[in-house]
Amino acid sequence: MKEYRLTDWLPTTKKEIDLRGWDELDVILFSGDAYIDHPSFGAAVIGRILEAEGLKVAIVPQPNWRDDLRDFKKLGKPRLFFGVTAGAMDSMINHYTANKRLRSDDAYTPDGRADMRPDRPSIVYTNILKEIFPDIPVLLGGIEASLRRVTHYDYWDDKLHKSILVDSKADLLVYGMGELPLRAIIGELKSGKSIKDLKDIPQTAYLWDKTPDGKEKDIYLFSHEECLSEKLNQAKNFKVVEEQSNMINASRIIQKCGEESVIINPPYPPMSEKEVDASFDLPYTRLPHPKYKGKTIPAFEMIKFSVNMHRGCFGGCAFCTISAHQGKFIASRSKESILKEVKEITDMPDFKGYLSDLGGPSANMYKMNGKDENICAKCKRPSCIHPKICKNLNVDHSHLLEIYKAVDKIPKIKKSFIGSGVRYDMLLHRNEDDRLNKISEEYTKELIVNHVSGRLKVAPEHTSDKVLSYMRKPSFEQFYTFQKIFEKINKESGLKQQLIPYFISSHPGCTEIDMAELAVATKPLGFKLEQIQDFTPSPMTVATEIYYTGYHPYTLEKVYTARTKEQKLAQRQFFFWYDKGYRPQIIKELKRLKREDLLKRLY
Repeated sequence: MKEYRLTDWLPTTKKEIDLRGWDELDVILFSGDAYIDHPSFGAAVIGRILEAEGLKVAIVPQPNWRDDLRDFKKLGKPRLFFGVTAGAMDSMINHYTANKRLRSDDAYTPDGRADMRPDRPSIVYTNILKEIFPDIPVLLGGIEASLRRVTHYDYWDDKLHKSILVDSKADLLVYGMGELPLRAIIGELKSGKSIKDLKDIPQTAYLWDKTPDGKEKDIYLFSHEECLSEKLNQAKNFKVVEEQSNMINASRIIQKCGEESVIINPPYPPMSEKEVDASFDLPYTRLPHPKYKGKTIPAFEMIKFSVNMHRGCFGGCAFCTISAHQGKFIASRSKESILKEVKEITDMPDFKGYLSDLGGPSANMYKMNGKDENICAKCKRPSCIHPKICKNLNVDHSHLLEIYKAVDKIPKIKKSFIGSGVRYDMLLHRNEDDRLNKISEEYTKELIVNHVSGRLKVAPEHTSDKVLSYMRKPSFEQFYTFQKIFEKINKESGLKQQLIPYFISSHPGCTEIDMAELAVATKPLGFKLEQIQDFTPSPMTVATEIYYTGYHPYTLEKVYTARTKEQKLAQRQFFFWYDKGYRPQIIKELKRLKREDLLKRLY
């Protein structure tokens, strides 16, 4: 078991800076999360990358923004810049339920305390820093900033907001996974340039008060004001932003906002294996800072014995923000890097032999990419597997099998589980190459027999093909097929495991009748639905744009969406058809909808 000293973490106080003998800091990071020195937490990753670039870095986790602001002043001015992130999760989703009720806990805070960060910390922290230190540049990053880089709909205010660059007054915004742009920024600053000189670094955005010099491939979005005056303009903008966020050779995007322009440089190409490894192999302690001793940080407890094997997701689900932040192209770690991290976990003091997850944004996309990269380079599709799996996608599960088997041979590993969501449509897909079909079958059996902790979670999301099409998800028929395979393998192996499906209500395109039919379809399966959620519109998803504008950004057709609290509750109640408390209301509702046929099948 490795012994750690206080100086093994990045410093968070003046005392810790003095322990290192530093007179000056190069960068000070402010984060809405507690400081957990682990590759799953953005502030730790950014801090370690800056450290690897030879910079003196400190982190101020969860600064108090209510008092005399001493947390913002206590470490003084950095030589280069302040970095600001709201944390690993969008603050508004962290704070509020789908019904806009305040949550009572925060998984990224010691003991789950719910009052340790403001709404929209990206804006609050940056404004405070700009007020106190007007001459020091502020770099903004993290998922909250990424998803708000252009005009976006804010569900909690129920209106369009300007680019977060306008409201935060940040000097530069890094969107997506920040390693590559950050290294480029540091390289330019070391060469003597200032933040204000950095106009061409990929995967960054900034405000410009002049008319930008036009480039051949530039795309001009409808201005913020044009989006305010016509919702259809906002829908059209989204299609451009989503496509350009997921292209190998993307264009620069420009959006006017008043007298200023938001300039968004195209993203970097997907990270290479070597680049991803370099990020994960930094000297993390993998532990919360010692200042939290005796306290539990729920988000850390959830991932401390898990390993993230890749970045990106090509599912393109309509309600999900992963592709807007990480992109659709998969960037995978090497087998060596993964096994090295597993071995580090086995040396943790309270490790009992069970890995909670060998996964990623989706469990079974590791090392999957296009067979012909030239085809990918021209592709604009937001999803590689919807409406059907792309013929150019290499659906090869052999790399995953290899990792699972290698991990299970490590002496201190009793069992490795797959906690990330599995795309069963990829397991069921019939490839032209029968070798790949046999590998998919072998993977399915390996997964079910050796890597399920009693319950396998999957996400059909709905039963209606119409709603599933809006969600960019496969037909529910595939769930039935997978369930039969799951039950057959369990029976053959003498196991009694459960398949736990996730479902969403009130998604754009979904009606009360669709929800009633979902209840009828799932009743014979014997599910009492527990993994459920009401659709929450978060910025930069196609579902949110439909919710706000009423139009589908790709077809411009009008789409019905439940918007009022009453409409949402009317849909949600069908998840609980088996509960006697809901029964009278459901009966009344189905009679009103003139669907006695569904009533007979349900009761």
